[in-house]
Amino acid sequence: MIHRLFPDSGRASEISLEGLYLRLNLHHEAGEGEVLIYSNYIASIDGRISRYNPTTDNYEVPNSLANERDWRLYQELAAQSDVLVTSARYFRQLASGTAQEMLPVGYKYQDLLAWRMQQGLEKRPAVAILSRTLDIPLDAIALLQKRQIYVFTSDAAPADKRARLETHGVKVISAGETGVEGIRLREGLIDCGFRSVYMIAGPEVHGTLIAAGVLNRMFLTTRFMFLGNEHTHGLCEGGLSVPPEMDLQALYRDEKGQQLFADYAVACTAGNRLEKS
Repeated sequence: MIHRLFPDSGRASEISLEGLYLRLNLHHEAGEGEVLIYSNYIASIDGRISRYNPTTDNYEVPNSLANERDWRLYQELAAQSDVLVTSARYFRQLASGTAQEMLPVGYKYQDLLAWRMQQGLEKRPAVAILSRTLDIPLDAIALLQKRQIYVFTSDAAPADKRARLETHGVKVISAGETGVEGIRLREGLIDCGFRSVYMIAGPEVHGTLIAAGVLNRMFLTTRFMFLGNEHTHGLCEGGLSVPPEMDLQALYRDEKGQQLFADYAVACTAGNRLEKS
Protein backbone atom coordinates (compact mmCIF):
# COMPACT_ATOMS: atom_id res chain seq x y z
CA MET A 1 0.00 0.00 0.00
CA ILE A 2 1.02 3.61 -0.54
CA HIS A 3 -0.23 6.97 0.75
CA ARG A 4 -1.66 9.75 -1.39
CA LEU A 5 -0.13 13.09 -0.36
CA PHE A 6 -1.62 15.25 -3.13
CA PRO A 7 -4.34 16.04 -3.91
CA ASP A 8 -5.85 15.60 -0.47
CA SER A 9 -9.40 14.37 -1.00
CA GLY A 10 -10.26 14.29 2.69
CA ARG A 11 -10.76 10.52 2.49
CA ALA A 12 -8.45 7.70 3.56
CA SER A 13 -5.12 8.24 1.82
CA GLU A 14 -3.93 4.61 1.78
CA ILE A 15 -4.31 2.99 -1.64
CA SER A 16 -2.95 0.00 -3.51
CA LEU A 17 0.28 0.24 -5.49
CA GLU A 18 -0.98 -2.09 -8.20
CA GLY A 19 -3.27 -0.22 -10.54
CA LEU A 20 -2.06 3.21 -9.39
CA TYR A 21 -1.11 4.34 -12.90
CA LEU A 22 -3.25 1.87 -14.82
CA ARG A 23 -6.43 3.62 -13.72
CA LEU A 24 -5.30 6.80 -15.50
CA ASN A 25 -6.31 5.32 -18.89
CA LEU A 26 -3.68 7.35 -20.71
CA HIS A 27 -4.61 5.65 -23.99
CA HIS A 28 -7.89 7.60 -23.94
CA GLU A 29 -6.37 11.05 -23.23
CA ALA A 30 -5.75 12.13 -26.84
CA GLY A 31 -8.52 12.57 -29.37
CA GLU A 32 -8.39 11.86 -33.08
CA GLY A 33 -5.49 13.66 -34.71
CA GLU A 34 -3.72 14.22 -31.39
CA VAL A 35 -1.20 12.31 -29.32
CA LEU A 36 -0.21 12.12 -25.65
CA ILE A 37 3.55 11.79 -25.16
CA TYR A 38 4.68 10.83 -21.67
CA SER A 39 7.93 9.85 -19.98
CA ASN A 40 8.93 8.09 -16.79
CA TYR A 41 12.12 8.00 -14.71
CA ILE A 42 13.38 6.86 -11.36
CA ALA A 43 15.88 9.26 -9.78
CA SER A 44 17.83 9.78 -6.61
CA ILE A 45 17.11 12.80 -4.42
CA ASP A 46 19.96 14.61 -6.20
CA GLY A 47 18.27 14.01 -9.56
CA ARG A 48 20.50 11.22 -10.94
CA ILE A 49 18.94 8.49 -13.08
CA SER A 50 21.94 6.39 -14.13
CA ARG A 51 25.59 5.70 -13.43
CA TYR A 52 28.38 4.62 -15.76
CA ASN A 53 29.22 0.91 -15.61
CA PRO A 54 32.77 0.31 -16.95
CA THR A 55 32.09 -3.42 -17.29
CA THR A 56 29.37 -2.93 -19.89
CA ASP A 57 30.51 0.53 -21.05
CA ASN A 58 26.95 1.77 -20.57
CA TYR A 59 25.08 4.16 -18.32
CA GLU A 60 22.68 2.06 -16.24
CA VAL A 61 20.16 2.43 -13.47
CA PRO A 62 22.14 1.17 -10.45
CA ASN A 63 20.73 -1.68 -8.37
CA SER A 64 20.65 0.60 -5.35
CA LEU A 65 18.13 2.80 -7.18
CA ALA A 66 16.01 0.27 -9.09
CA ASN A 67 13.29 -1.68 -7.32
CA GLU A 68 10.35 -3.95 -8.14
CA ARG A 69 7.72 -1.54 -6.86
CA ASP A 70 8.78 1.20 -9.25
CA TRP A 71 9.19 -1.38 -12.01
CA ARG A 72 5.55 -2.40 -11.62
CA LEU A 73 4.47 1.18 -12.30
CA TYR A 74 6.88 1.39 -15.26
CA GLN A 75 5.09 -1.61 -16.74
CA GLU A 76 1.66 -0.10 -16.04
CA LEU A 77 2.62 3.00 -18.01
CA ALA A 78 3.83 0.81 -20.86
CA ALA A 79 0.56 -1.11 -20.83
CA GLN A 80 -1.33 2.06 -21.75
CA SER A 81 0.83 2.96 -24.74
CA ASP A 82 0.35 2.42 -28.45
CA VAL A 83 4.08 2.75 -29.05
CA LEU A 84 7.33 2.90 -27.09
CA VAL A 85 9.90 5.50 -28.15
CA THR A 86 13.49 4.41 -27.57
CA SER A 87 16.95 4.95 -29.02
CA ALA A 88 19.21 3.05 -31.41
CA ARG A 89 21.70 2.82 -28.55
CA TYR A 90 19.34 0.48 -26.71
CA PHE A 91 19.19 -1.85 -29.72
CA ARG A 92 22.96 -1.93 -29.98
CA GLN A 93 23.06 -2.87 -26.29
CA LEU A 94 20.41 -5.51 -26.92
CA ALA A 95 22.46 -7.03 -29.73
CA SER A 96 25.61 -7.10 -27.58
CA GLY A 97 23.82 -8.60 -24.58
CA THR A 98 24.42 -5.56 -22.36
CA ALA A 99 20.85 -4.18 -22.30
CA GLN A 100 19.42 -4.23 -18.79
CA GLU A 101 15.90 -5.32 -19.71
CA MET A 102 13.74 -6.34 -22.66
CA LEU A 103 11.19 -3.75 -23.73
CA PRO A 104 7.86 -3.82 -21.84
CA VAL A 105 5.24 -5.17 -21.42
CA GLY A 106 7.10 -8.14 -19.91
CA TYR A 107 5.92 -11.75 -19.73
CA LYS A 108 5.92 -11.53 -15.93
CA TYR A 109 2.97 -9.12 -16.08
CA GLN A 110 0.25 -11.32 -17.51
CA ASP A 111 -2.44 -9.18 -15.88
CA LEU A 112 -1.25 -6.17 -17.88
CA LEU A 113 -1.18 -8.15 -21.12
CA ALA A 114 -4.75 -9.28 -20.41
CA TRP A 115 -5.73 -5.69 -19.62
CA ARG A 116 -4.39 -4.53 -23.00
CA MET A 117 -6.47 -7.13 -24.80
CA GLN A 118 -9.57 -6.05 -22.88
CA GLN A 119 -8.91 -2.47 -23.94
CA GLY A 120 -8.67 -3.43 -27.60
CA LEU A 121 -4.94 -2.70 -27.77
CA GLU A 122 -2.29 -4.83 -29.43
CA LYS A 123 -0.77 -7.47 -27.16
CA ARG A 124 2.37 -5.35 -26.86
CA PRO A 125 3.13 -1.78 -27.92
CA ALA A 126 4.81 -1.01 -31.22
CA VAL A 127 8.37 0.34 -31.07
CA ALA A 128 9.69 3.61 -32.49
CA ILE A 129 13.49 3.92 -32.66
CA LEU A 130 15.16 7.31 -32.97
CA SER A 131 18.37 7.15 -35.00
CA ARG A 132 20.28 9.68 -37.08
CA THR A 133 22.80 7.18 -38.51
CA LEU A 134 20.54 4.09 -38.80
CA ASP A 135 23.22 1.96 -37.13
CA ILE A 136 20.68 -0.53 -35.78
CA PRO A 137 21.64 -4.25 -35.59
CA LEU A 138 19.17 -6.45 -37.43
CA ASP A 139 19.73 -9.19 -34.84
CA ALA A 140 18.17 -6.92 -32.22
CA ILE A 141 15.27 -6.05 -34.54
CA ALA A 142 14.61 -9.77 -34.96
CA LEU A 143 14.12 -10.18 -31.21
CA LEU A 144 11.00 -8.02 -31.54
CA GLN A 145 9.70 -9.61 -34.72
CA LYS A 146 6.12 -9.81 -33.40
CA ARG A 147 5.95 -6.02 -32.93
CA GLN A 148 5.67 -3.34 -35.58
CA ILE A 149 8.97 -1.44 -35.68
CA TYR A 150 9.31 2.16 -36.81
CA VAL A 151 12.52 4.16 -37.18
CA PHE A 152 12.48 7.96 -37.14
CA THR A 153 15.58 9.44 -38.70
CA SER A 154 16.90 12.48 -40.56
CA ASP A 155 16.33 13.49 -44.17
CA ALA A 156 20.06 12.91 -44.73
CA ALA A 157 20.10 9.32 -43.42
CA PRO A 158 22.11 6.87 -45.58
CA ALA A 159 19.85 5.49 -48.33
CA ASP A 160 21.44 2.03 -48.23
CA LYS A 161 20.84 1.65 -44.50
CA ARG A 162 17.26 2.86 -44.90
CA ALA A 163 16.63 0.27 -47.62
CA ARG A 164 18.25 -2.46 -45.51
CA LEU A 165 15.85 -1.80 -42.62
CA GLU A 166 12.82 -1.55 -44.89
CA THR A 167 13.69 -4.91 -46.43
CA HIS A 168 13.25 -6.39 -42.95
CA GLY A 169 9.80 -4.88 -42.47
CA VAL A 170 10.84 -1.72 -40.60
CA LYS A 171 8.98 1.50 -41.46
CA VAL A 172 11.55 4.30 -41.80
CA ILE A 173 10.23 7.86 -41.44
CA SER A 174 12.11 11.14 -41.89
CA ALA A 175 11.64 13.53 -38.96
CA GLY A 176 14.32 16.22 -39.30
CA GLU A 177 16.94 17.71 -41.58
CA THR A 178 20.09 16.54 -39.78
CA GLY A 179 18.61 14.69 -36.80
CA VAL A 180 15.25 13.79 -35.31
CA GLU A 181 13.32 16.96 -34.43
CA GLY A 182 10.71 16.91 -31.68
CA ILE A 183 7.86 18.56 -33.56
CA ARG A 184 8.35 16.46 -36.71
CA LEU A 185 8.54 13.35 -34.54
CA ARG A 186 5.23 14.25 -32.96
CA GLU A 187 3.65 14.84 -36.37
CA GLY A 188 5.02 11.52 -37.61
CA LEU A 189 3.61 9.64 -34.64
CA ILE A 190 0.19 11.18 -35.29
CA ASP A 191 0.41 10.24 -38.97
CA CYS A 192 1.06 6.65 -37.88
CA GLY A 193 -2.21 6.71 -35.94
CA PHE A 194 -0.71 6.61 -32.45
CA ARG A 195 -2.48 8.37 -29.58
CA SER A 196 -0.48 7.29 -26.52
CA VAL A 197 3.32 7.38 -26.74
CA TYR A 198 5.60 6.24 -23.93
CA MET A 199 9.12 7.69 -24.13
CA ILE A 200 11.56 5.27 -22.45
CA ALA A 201 14.85 6.57 -23.90
CA GLY A 202 17.60 8.42 -22.06
CA PRO A 203 18.05 12.06 -21.04
CA GLU A 204 19.21 13.23 -24.48
CA VAL A 205 15.95 12.18 -26.16
CA HIS A 206 14.03 13.50 -23.15
CA GLY A 207 15.73 16.86 -23.57
CA THR A 208 14.86 16.92 -27.28
CA LEU A 209 11.17 16.38 -26.56
CA ILE A 210 11.08 18.93 -23.74
CA ALA A 211 12.93 21.57 -25.76
CA ALA A 212 10.51 21.10 -28.68
CA GLY A 213 7.51 21.40 -26.36
CA VAL A 214 6.03 18.04 -27.33
CA LEU A 215 6.19 16.23 -23.99
CA ASN A 216 2.80 16.26 -22.24
CA ARG A 217 3.34 14.29 -19.06
CA MET A 218 6.19 13.04 -16.88
CA PHE A 219 6.06 10.41 -14.16
CA LEU A 220 8.92 10.58 -11.68
CA THR A 221 9.86 8.20 -8.89
CA THR A 222 12.24 9.80 -6.38
CA ARG A 223 14.16 7.31 -4.24
CA PHE A 224 15.29 8.55 -0.83
CA MET A 225 19.03 8.27 -1.51
CA PHE A 226 21.97 10.14 -3.05
CA LEU A 227 24.08 8.97 -6.00
CA GLY A 228 26.47 11.91 -6.34
CA ASN A 229 27.41 13.47 -9.67
CA GLU A 230 30.47 11.46 -10.73
CA HIS A 231 29.83 9.59 -14.02
CA THR A 232 26.06 9.96 -13.74
CA HIS A 233 23.23 11.29 -15.87
CA GLY A 234 20.34 13.55 -14.88
CA LEU A 235 16.76 13.74 -16.16
CA CYS A 236 17.41 15.96 -19.16
CA GLU A 237 20.35 16.75 -21.42
CA GLY A 238 20.66 19.69 -23.79
CA GLY A 239 19.74 23.35 -23.57
CA LEU A 240 16.25 24.64 -22.83
CA SER A 241 15.74 28.16 -24.15
CA VAL A 242 12.31 28.29 -22.49
CA PRO A 243 12.26 25.97 -19.46
CA PRO A 244 8.72 24.56 -19.19
CA GLU A 245 6.75 24.71 -15.97
CA MET A 246 5.62 21.43 -14.42
CA ASP A 247 2.14 21.14 -12.95
CA LEU A 248 1.95 18.52 -10.19
CA GLN A 249 -1.09 16.28 -10.72
CA ALA A 250 -0.55 13.74 -7.97
CA LEU A 251 2.02 12.73 -5.34
CA TYR A 252 2.28 9.47 -3.40
CA ARG A 253 4.60 8.21 -0.68
CA ASP A 254 5.73 4.60 -0.76
CA GLU A 255 7.01 3.91 2.74
CA LYS A 256 7.97 0.32 1.98
CA GLY A 257 10.06 1.35 -1.03
CA GLN A 258 11.32 4.58 0.55
CA GLN A 259 10.33 6.67 -2.45
CA LEU A 260 7.84 9.18 -3.86
CA PHE A 261 5.73 8.74 -7.00
CA ALA A 262 4.89 12.01 -8.78
CA ASP A 263 2.74 12.70 -11.83
CA TYR A 264 3.42 16.00 -13.64
CA ALA A 265 1.68 17.69 -16.56
CA VAL A 266 4.04 19.72 -18.72
CA ALA A 267 2.95 23.27 -19.56
CA CYS A 268 1.88 23.57 -23.19
CA THR A 269 4.11 25.35 -25.69
CA ALA A 270 3.84 26.05 -29.42
CA GLY A 271 4.67 22.48 -30.37
CA ASN A 272 2.49 20.86 -27.75
CA ARG A 273 -1.15 21.30 -28.65
CA LEU A 274 -2.78 18.61 -26.53
CA GLU A 275 -5.15 20.23 -24.09
CA LYS A 276 -4.54 19.35 -20.46
CA SER A 277 -7.45 17.46 -18.92
